[in-house]
Amino acid sequence: MFLFRWPACCFLLAFHNTACGWVEYDDSEVTCSQGLSECTVAAELPLGILESDAADVRKVTAKVELCCKDTAPCKFCLMIEAELAIHVTEDVAKRLQSSSDTEMAAGMATMSIAASVTLCYKTPPTFPACKKVAFTVNPTKQKVANVSLVITNPYGVTFGSIVYVYPSKEMHPIGEVLAPSLNEVCSQNLQISIKECYVPTVSSVINQKRNQVELNFARRTQVCLQYEEDGRCQIWKRKTIPLYSVTPCLCLQVWDDDDDKPRRSLTCPFKKTGFLQKNVWQNLTVSVGQGRMNDKGQMLLWNLSAPCRLEGEVWPCGWNGGHQCTEIEGFRQQLENTTWEQNRKNQWVKLGVFEDINLQLSPCVMVHLKKGDLHLGPFCYRQTARWRWNLLAVAGLLVITLTALMLCLLHNFVKKLASRSFQRGCIGRKGHIVLLSPPDVHNGVSEVCGLGSFLKSQGFSVSVDQWSRMEQVKLGPLPWLHSQLLHVKNLGGRAVLVLTRKALGLANEWHREALDGGDGNTPESPYSDVFMASLCLILGDKQQGRTGERFLLVTFDHDVVQTPGGLPELFQGLHLFQLPSQMKTLLCELARGGKRKAEGRKTKNGWKWVTLDQCWENSFSTQTTSKCSSEFLK
Repeated sequence: MFLFRWPACCFLLAFHNTACGWVEYDDSEVTCSQGLSECTVAAELPLGILESDAADVRKVTAKVELCCKDTAPCKFCLMIEAELAIHVTEDVAKRLQSSSDTEMAAGMATMSIAASVTLCYKTPPTFPACKKVAFTVNPTKQKVANVSLVITNPYGVTFGSIVYVYPSKEMHPIGEVLAPSLNEVCSQNLQISIKECYVPTVSSVINQKRNQVELNFARRTQVCLQYEEDGRCQIWKRKTIPLYSVTPCLCLQVWDDDDDKPRRSLTCPFKKTGFLQKNVWQNLTVSVGQGRMNDKGQMLLWNLSAPCRLEGEVWPCGWNGGHQCTEIEGFRQQLENTTWEQNRKNQWVKLGVFEDINLQLSPCVMVHLKKGDLHLGPFCYRQTARWRWNLLAVAGLLVITLTALMLCLLHNFVKKLASRSFQRGCIGRKGHIVLLSPPDVHNGVSEVCGLGSFLKSQGFSVSVDQWSRMEQVKLGPLPWLHSQLLHVKNLGGRAVLVLTRKALGLANEWHREALDGGDGNTPESPYSDVFMASLCLILGDKQQGRTGERFLLVTFDHDVVQTPGGLPELFQGLHLFQLPSQMKTLLCELARGGKRKAEGRKTKNGWKWVTLDQCWENSFSTQTTSKCSSEFLK
């Protein structure tokens, strides 16, 4: 063994062992044993090499090590030791035999011979590289010498490379060495700088409140999940895992996505988490079938699948007319950890068969799991067949139900399509509708309520005076109407006044008296005050140039539309809809809504708008109506 002369730390990670020595390295360094001097090394082409006959290579040994110096990155070193045979001429040999040590030392200078050997190496599929070691042979009685060559960063050598070493005269490898693999180097946990050993990490936290496992890893880190350390790896992009799919055998494999050939790390952080074992049992399935052997014998097939490989026992049992499944002796089989296979769903599957078994006994399968001392079953073949028929029946019922549901949805779609067809071009939101009854005591009550219910079913916010009698008693008719028109202003919408022939006559009479300042009789009806208040507001809108912005008219009486002379002057400019024939047109108009202008706006004639509170003083009567009209004219 030769000692190297250069002081520097070297971590020697050879193929079979790890050592630490003191080595300083350069591209190529050579050390010669006693009997050789003036040793030098230089690169040499592998073809046409001329060597002296004074020395031959008898034996070559080599090893690849990882050399590190101070804080610099570690590099591979190819260390070659060659045993040389020294050849001298007959004349020199005779002189050496007849000379004493003193005489030999004095005449050594005259007997020195220049010689060289060439050592080559290659790593497939690269070309060979050669180093020529030149030295001076100092003739001694010893005919053997040694040369030690250290090549730093040898061409083509990397982790796990196969390196062939040979002398140039042989032209074929006589030595083979394997460079240490990356995993072998990184597993030493050495305090040295090896960038290839870097691997990202992933941490996990079980959050039982949210029923999930939360993962924490860097942005460019790739993660995959696998059941068992040798299971199939499934790429996982999310940072949470549902808790029901986490088992003690679940492992996480991570690597850096930026590396071309990244090194991966594998951790199984849930091995000692006992409460997750229930997820294995809940996801365990057993299926049973029957078959025939070549000799026409009967056999019972069983198939067990689970997220993790399990250890335990499986055996058949029979009912024999009793209430307990009794074990059929002689068929018990072991569940071993090494005989499982993983399917495409990443489930571990164990297949088995009980041969020469009597299927007339309605055999079932029992399972005993070693971990947890859990007994499962019985799992029976006939129950499996019955379950398949039940599944078929459920599937048929599901098809019928889905068909009925599709027909129902198609019916609703056609209905909605038909409903939208007449609203084509009706743009606007469905606001608040105030429905006002005519002052008739006995007629029109059911029609007004029916219209209110219909508008509400169409998505409008509806208020009917007939539904708000208690509010009108508390607030008074005019304040109640005032509050409803505020909703119309804020939400959009219209006030709808229902007309009859009697209502037309009363409105015409009220209009004349309002303009003349006279008194009139109030109709005896619970809805007459609200009706008269609406007339006051219609008159105000008309004189403000706002006709039709808040009010429109509807009637269920065909005679109203055909009234001789047309509508009274008070209602001129308002839209009148004949129901039910013009119901679709009415819905479009209500959807568009009325234009709303700010209070306090002046008209072209200088008239000012007053609030309803100013129009209401004591009780609503014909006298106050005349007063309200006169204030509108100020």
